[in-house]
Amino acid sequence: MEALGGYPSKSSSSRPRLVSLVLTVSLCISSLFLLHAQISRSRSHADFYSFQVKDTKGRGVSLEKYRGKVSLVVNVASHSEQSEHNYRELQELHRALGSTHFTVLAFPCAQYGETEPGTGRDAEAFARSNYAVTFPFFNLIKIMGSEAEPAFRFLTDSVQQMPKWNFWKFLVGAEGQVLRVWKPEEPMEEIRREATALVREIILKKRHEL
Repeated sequence: MEALGGYPSKSSSSRPRLVSLVLTVSLCISSLFLLHAQISRSRSHADFYSFQVKDTKGRGVSLEKYRGKVSLVVNVASHSEQSEHNYRELQELHRALGSTHFTVLAFPCAQYGETEPGTGRDAEAFARSNYAVTFPFFNLIKIMGSEAEPAFRFLTDSVQQMPKWNFWKFLVGAEGQVLRVWKPEEPMEEIRREATALVREIILKKRHEL
């Protein structure tokens, strides 16, 4: 409709601007919401111990329970050519450093050939009956691909390395920071030295706080 004198009415000319303004505001709000969500996710998973995983019975477990300890996180397997010596050495390390300030955390994974054909409970039972391990086991996970376990993805992203086989070992500090990774063929003695040094730091810090 035209106003008197043949000029376009004010309402018809302002409508496109109003629509454009509404769309712009909506886009800005959406962008702010997505940014806030991303920041919140980053804050909630600032370290390894901020994640929740599942135990071998499928129950949720917060890794917060291990905060304050040094952890050696390992993708384990029952029927690998490296299973026996790795399980025995991991158990020895777990026993030697004690469970107060150190722990091995075992995550079975079935993505490396047929080396872990069962469930997480099967893997745990196998390791406990054959090698008398006492460290914690978690549910069967995936490490590669879009369904990768978020807690383990945090480890691999932190060191920018993806395990190519079983028994990669990630050293996690007392506050959940990923410090180092070792391949399965690397000697356990080096891992023992670094883990022992970190445990001593925790003990000394606690003594100074008394």
